[in-house]
Amino acid sequence: MLTLIPYAFRLKPGQDLKQEIKKIVTEKQIKAGWVSTCAGSLTNYNIRFANQPEGSTGSGHFEIVSLTGTVSINGSHLHISISDNAGKTIGGHLMDGCIVYTTAEIVLLSSDNFEFKREKDGSTPWMELQVK
Repeated sequence: MLTLIPYAFRLKPGQDLKQEIKKIVTEKQIKAGWVSTCAGSLTNYNIRFANQPEGSTGSGHFEIVSLTGTVSINGSHLHISISDNAGKTIGGHLMDGCIVYTTAEIVLLSSDNFEFKREKDGSTPWMELQVK
């Protein structure tokens, strides 16, 4: 039987979205988790767009319209979409430097039935998800 363990928390203004998620994953020793939901806002973003070597940054006021991905003490992979005050939406790989504006309400789910690891498997040049 699949056992799900929820972790619900709120980030406050000035906190780094990725670093705080990483902190929770480490504190709770999550071996196989994923983002269930996230609603919030940012003042600064750092997002690596598809097939780009570096992140792109910006400042202002942005709504988090999506946060998705896998989390583990063995490595995480998170994607974010944000929209500006005109509704223009961008998204990509979540990087350090995404700073919370008013809040980030996050629910992570995990299961002890799995363990997520990141290893090179020869299918790409990157460390990819391996489910144990």
